[in-house]
Amino acid sequence: MAVFVALGAFLMTLAGGWVAQRVTDRRHLVLGLAGGLMLGVVGLDLLPEAIEAAGTPVFGVPAALLLFVGGFLAAHLVERLLAVRQVAHGASGERVPRVGLTAAAAMVVHSLMDGIALGAAFQVSGSMGVAVALAVISHDFADGFNTYTLTSLYGNARRKALLMLFAAAAAPVVGAATTLLFTLPEELLGGYLGFFGGALLYLAAAEILPEAHHTHPARSTLLCTIGGVGFIWLVVGIAE
Repeated sequence: MAVFVALGAFLMTLAGGWVAQRVTDRRHLVLGLAGGLMLGVVGLDLLPEAIEAAGTPVFGVPAALLLFVGGFLAAHLVERLLAVRQVAHGASGERVPRVGLTAAAAMVVHSLMDGIALGAAFQVSGSMGVAVALAVISHDFADGFNTYTLTSLYGNARRKALLMLFAAAAAPVVGAATTLLFTLPEELLGGYLGFFGGALLYLAAAEILPEAHHTHPARSTLLCTIGGVGFIWLVVGIAE
């Protein structure tokens, strides 16, 4: 059942990527929406779940929040290291394609974990499985949208962006299938969600949103960002 439901996530991820690539003439709106979706996923979905699953304090701070900050810093460090290497090879001032591929790879891993969480939920009960399935399928549209956008934003070819999109689409199916073999500890899942949320927030705040408003500081771009957050809020509310 979990694998069958994951096929719905596969289709939704592809739909999100298809929308992202079809609106290239409104790139600033795409980036504004992507930033809002990423912000909503982090603040309204990933972080609350991470704290609930792995909220054990470490020196007075919940472990999930420590990993959240660690994910943010790790994303910043990776981008800086890749940028410095690019400058050393005479490409100063250009976006680093590998940063986009790294970010998209993180989205693929996240989608894989979505599938694992989906399979684990169905192992607990049918009702929990349905609730998690609704959340996963709904926000996988945003995952597909963001995977394609992140890859192409950094100057990668369309072929690579599509490859990462298909990898992100297949990942939930693979993740759900693996739960037939093992059970993922709740604290490990929560720690991952916290770390990934920090990395995703960095990409949204430091890369996606500044790029969206750099050449088109329009009200419509801001409305797309707010709309992206509102969409994730709606998804989370329906899932609850």
